[in-house]
Amino acid sequence: MLYYLFRALDQFGIPGSALWSYVSFRSLLALILGLIISMWFGEYFIKWMKRRNIGETARDASIDPFGVNKVGVPSMGGLIIILAILIPTLLLGRLRNIYTLLMIGTTLWFGAIGFLDDYIKIFKKNKEGLAGRYKILGQVVMGLIVGLTLYFSPDAVIRENIERGRVGDKIEIIHKGEAVKSTKTTIPFVKNNNFDYADLVGFLGEHKQTAGWIVFVIMVIIVTAAVSNGANLNDGMDGMAAGNSAFICIALGILAYVSSHVEYASYLNIMFVPGSQELVIFICATVGALIGFLWYNAYPAQVFMGDTGSLTIGGIIGVLAIIIHKELLVPLLCGVFLFESVSVIIQTQVFKFFKRRGRRVRVFKSTPIHDSFRRLDSQLDPTSTYLFRNWPSGAWHEAKITVRFWITTIILAALTKFDTPFPPKL
Repeated sequence: MLYYLFRALDQFGIPGSALWSYVSFRSLLALILGLIISMWFGEYFIKWMKRRNIGETARDASIDPFGVNKVGVPSMGGLIIILAILIPTLLLGRLRNIYTLLMIGTTLWFGAIGFLDDYIKIFKKNKEGLAGRYKILGQVVMGLIVGLTLYFSPDAVIRENIERGRVGDKIEIIHKGEAVKSTKTTIPFVKNNNFDYADLVGFLGEHKQTAGWIVFVIMVIIVTAAVSNGANLNDGMDGMAAGNSAFICIALGILAYVSSHVEYASYLNIMFVPGSQELVIFICATVGALIGFLWYNAYPAQVFMGDTGSLTIGGIIGVLAIIIHKELLVPLLCGVFLFESVSVIIQTQVFKFFKRRGRRVRVFKSTPIHDSFRRLDSQLDPTSTYLFRNWPSGAWHEAKITVRFWITTIILAALTKFDTPFPPKL
């Protein structure tokens, strides 16, 4: 809104109004505003929840190796994050940009799913929350909406990067002059890294491009659901999900920015995505919101984000990666989320397999995997066999676990910058 106001004032020569045309200026404002809103609103939200004794029943001190009591801590803190994302985006973003609209819709949709889940847990006293099939259905629907929007919207286009040849010791990269709709994406860490989903259905001949869009939409659904659930599983310790998500968003913000500039995209040998620079404003608001939320969510937590926050953040990350055609980077960039999800799947399936054979076998001490690092031997089921009983050795304080998971995410995010290993030499 403010963007359009100051652009109008710029036509009358009002000093300073031209600044609002710069993405860098608006992104910085979005970061600061998201941070301020998150910290300011967070304080009032926590007080309001405590006055009404609205809190989630979490583990008590008796089952924590360090005696940390987390009963009665307010949950649904994701509302803080959502508010701190949407207000800066609405004020500072270009609301006619299709990518901005998609991100606003994603935030509201996943926020609604998470809120309903938390509402059932807290107010209906049902620890199971929203049934898993309804969560999956909601994620699938949003993935379908995103995929079809990118298919039908005339503004969702790319200009493909191609190697024209060598000039001396330099590889000359150009982008096709025409912006087109495409099912192409980027395969990380390989030369000639553009991959077309339509190639997977090449046997359909002249119909392969249409079928390629079906494959693309399916991929959108898989990515959004997987990342959303992974973030949800990662949200189990103070500051864990908020910190990891902030670092992931920073990496995506860099990728979105360079993808929106044809010169940078040419140098890095990646697709040029016109209009994706507006995503940087949204991402900066998200990073500011998450950092501000850490003011209250860092150990010892004064508020939990709940599914309202974790499902929303995961959905945001997944859709952002899809829009800039970096969804195949997600397993690396969101490696912590992936590890958490895989650990749960392995634990569940192995236990079921051996239970049918009359044995109780577990792979890890506990899942999601971060719980294994704070589990004492005395807390383990004496009737079960643990394949990794001695790993990790002893129990770590949750603050240490959180910081080490943050460091892991930072390393993984840094590795994504090697996604373009064949740029022209300087």
